[in-house]
Amino acid sequence: MTAAFKARIQAVAGRIRALPEGRRRLIAIAGPPGAGKSTLAAALVPELGRTSALVPMDGFHLDNDILRARGLRDRKGAPETFDLEGFSSLLEQLVREDVVAIPAFDRAQDKVVDSGTHVRARHRWVIVEGNYLLLDEPGWRGLPRHWDLSVYLDVPHDVLEERLVHRWLDHGLTLDDARARALGNDIPNARRVAAARLPADLVLP
Repeated sequence: MTAAFKARIQAVAGRIRALPEGRRRLIAIAGPPGAGKSTLAAALVPELGRTSALVPMDGFHLDNDILRARGLRDRKGAPETFDLEGFSSLLEQLVREDVVAIPAFDRAQDKVVDSGTHVRARHRWVIVEGNYLLLDEPGWRGLPRHWDLSVYLDVPHDVLEERLVHRWLDHGLTLDDARARALGNDIPNARRVAAARLPADLVLP
């Protein structure tokens, strides 16, 4: 971990610790694909300690069979390929209930699985991570009412493109295929996030 990244983690953690006590707090880490949301969110949990938990939005990908039936398989990862209703219901549960089961997305199987992970009564800070947590589109724009703190990662387009191509290379694709996947789906999703985002409490470069 670089000194700059550690300082970033500590700064965000400081904002979280400053939130009023009295109930569970939901913190959104939003931004386009490739912005570093998962890395930031995963680092915040150990920084905050055992009273924090992580909830990735990836656990709400619609099943591939549903996407094929809707003609959306090639757009997997776009807003319309998520179970927004189920995700919204989970956020409501996190506010109301002490113990909540959290689904996960298994990239090897390319499907949502039972992770065996739960948010428990001791978790006063829940880090929610996903591309569309601040998306200003129908349905999605209702999510921010849940956030006690929202963080948006604002990363230059060329940096995102490079990261997204490398992500597919790491999955074993050729350079041409990696570029095709990134430019055909990931980058359009990134542009959509940047073009229609609601204000965040904290914007990080």
